[in-house]
Amino acid sequence: MSNNKNKKLEKYAEIFKALSNPNRLKIFFGLATCCKPGTIGIFQPDNTACVGDIGKDLDIVPSTVSHHIKELRQAGLIKTRRRGQNIECWVDPEILEELKIFFSF
Repeated sequence: MSNNKNKKLEKYAEIFKALSNPNRLKIFFGLATCCKPGTIGIFQPDNTACVGDIGKDLDIVPSTVSHHIKELRQAGLIKTRRRGQNIECWVDPEILEELKIFFSF
């Protein structure tokens, strides 16, 4: 197997490892289905999906949500940006396209 294929398979393994946690899967699914990929999720009236807001539906503390967000970001599944005291999150549309291609084999 070529080195490039090995790198891609390792990348997918990291993605699936990140999604193997039920709470991370719920966070990713929530972000992916709440709005068009690449836009910030709508979890509160000001149209942002912040770490604290995401945890409310999952009944987990903000520090745990932050850890899950970090894992999803490191796996390349989501993007984040700080806005004041908030960390906004959204799904990277490119990763959805890559996963679509991966599962179309």
